[in-house]
Formats: sequence, C-alpha cells, structure tokens
Amino acid sequence: MTPNILAPGAVLILWTLVMLVWTAVTRFRALAKSGIDLKAAPPGGRGGDLEGILPPLTNWKSHNYTHLLEQPTLFYAVILILHAVGGYPAYVVWIAWAYVVLRVIHSFWQSMVNRIPVRFAIFGLSTICLLALALLAVIATLG
Repeated sequence: MTPNILAPGAVLILWTLVMLVWTAVTRFRALAKSGIDLKAAPPGGRGGDLEGILPPLTNWKSHNYTHLLEQPTLFYAVILILHAVGGYPAYVVWIAWAYVVLRVIHSFWQSMVNRIPVRFAIFGLSTICLLALALLAVIATLG
C-alpha cells in the first residue's frame, strides 16, 4: 500500500499553526516586557508595525509564519493534484515528507538563529523537493 500523500500536508498545516501560537506567545511577552499597551494602540495596526519596536528574535518567528503561508500553498496544491490523480509511487510521498521536514528545520533556524546562508540553503533544498513534486504532478496529469 502506498503511503498517503496528504499526510505531509496535514503535518505542515499543523506545524504552521504551531508557528502561529509561537509567534503570538513571543510577541505578547515582548510587548509586555517593552511596556506597550495593546489597548492604547491606534486602530488598524498590524504585526509589521512592530518591526523596529520588538527585538529581531521576536520578529523572526512572525517572518517565518508568513513564509509558511507563502510557498507551501504551492505544496498543498501539488499534493492535492497528486492525490487526485492517484497511483503515485511511494518515493513521491518521501519527497513530500522531505519538503515538510526541511520546512520545519527552516522554521527553527529562522526563528532562533536566522543566519541567511544556512537559511537559504535549507530553503533551496525544500524548493528542489517542491520542484520535483510539481514536475511529477505535471507528468501524472499529462500521462
């Protein structure tokens, strides 16, 4: 039996929500520590307004959460296409898992260390996985 291609997507969705909670907890702590009162904030404020106000280590988590809502949307589309077509070999699921693992590693790296060359390398590897999945989806839908 071939492993389910949707499982890596479900895990990445769960991880994205974990990053949302981590972002919120970190931000609320930093706001309290800096003495900023959210009740006194002007209407229409956004998280981006906190750049330069909150420490970079706090903002990095928010940046990563945003990143998890960008490129992974292509990942979700690709795995849904592969699932709909069906009949994919098991290695396709392993590529999808590799993408998810690399995105989680990317999240930790960006949220805690954020050295750009390493972060870019992790992102590059995950993008190669996504590219492979996209090509496999094209082949599966044309074949």
